[in-house]
Amino acid sequence: MRIGIDARFFGPKDKGFGRYTENLIKELGKISNSEMEFFIFLRKDSFNEYNPQNKNFHKILADYKWYGFKEQILFPIQIKKYKLDLMHFTHFNVPILYRKKFIVTIHDLTLRYFSTKKRSLKNFIVYSFKQLAYKIVFNYAIKNSQKIIAISEYTKQDILKYYHVSSDKIQVIYEGVTGETGSQPQNPKPYILYIGNNYPHKNLERLKLAYAKLKEQGLDYELLLITKFVNEQELDNLYKNASLFVFPSLYEGFGLPPLEAMKRGIPVVSSNTTCLPEILGDAAFYFNPLNIDDMAEKIKKALIDRELREELIKQGFEQIKKYDWQKMARETLEIYKESIR
Repeated sequence: MRIGIDARFFGPKDKGFGRYTENLIKELGKISNSEMEFFIFLRKDSFNEYNPQNKNFHKILADYKWYGFKEQILFPIQIKKYKLDLMHFTHFNVPILYRKKFIVTIHDLTLRYFSTKKRSLKNFIVYSFKQLAYKIVFNYAIKNSQKIIAISEYTKQDILKYYHVSSDKIQVIYEGVTGETGSQPQNPKPYILYIGNNYPHKNLERLKLAYAKLKEQGLDYELLLITKFVNEQELDNLYKNASLFVFPSLYEGFGLPPLEAMKRGIPVVSSNTTCLPEILGDAAFYFNPLNIDDMAEKIKKALIDRELREELIKQGFEQIKKYDWQKMARETLEIYKESIR
């Protein structure tokens, strides 16, 4: 079997998509058999970051920018050269000229709910064209894939809500959790931590307003908003030294950062929307992300209530046992086999 994987999102620099792709490929390399040959398509900036440990894994330079014309026109031509039995696109941006067998991973439907127009420097015509192209590509991926991998039950139900597709075509496969398990240091720095993007749906403006209320009440903690790439060691230190991790997002398909905080023994307060109660379970202290007072109140309680903090840490260590990258890879491998059959 010859299987291709679109790894143009690869590694922590590409946030959640990159972590998903990197860990999928790494774990597949450990469990795939000799009858399987994998072709890993990477962009130039991540090409040297991946060094196959399995002789049946081959890395291919495919330096096509995401969401661009070259991706749609040149990338499918390149893929066809390798005569694949199956191609796995790890994000919705499937080239519509690719007509061979493929599966797709859908992480979320964020662009359906939240416009990027406010942040776009393009004129209205260009922006409108991009939105139309997004809809065409997304529809093609949903309709023509052999199987769809959704990273949460919430994302699966979101797809079923908006697209005419059989429920059986969509399989939920949870991601894993990155980072070494550990507990808080003896003398943690007094700060509240957020790690993630700075898009409008991440709701950081309301978080800042909630934090301002806490400062007015005399709460002596800093708020660190980490929205840029940091290396693994720095990321680990940021998590382990935090007093609390806060996740105010209005929309998520999975929600990896709060799980990474739980793995380090950090209590988590989170928005109660979309997939987050599904993924975080009883291991987070929830607030209404549209209610600044509620957000401030829950953050404060999780900082000063020792019994609550200890329970959140305990529940967090239990919750992360549900998420394992190797399990994700095994379940994905079964989808490959089924799709090829």
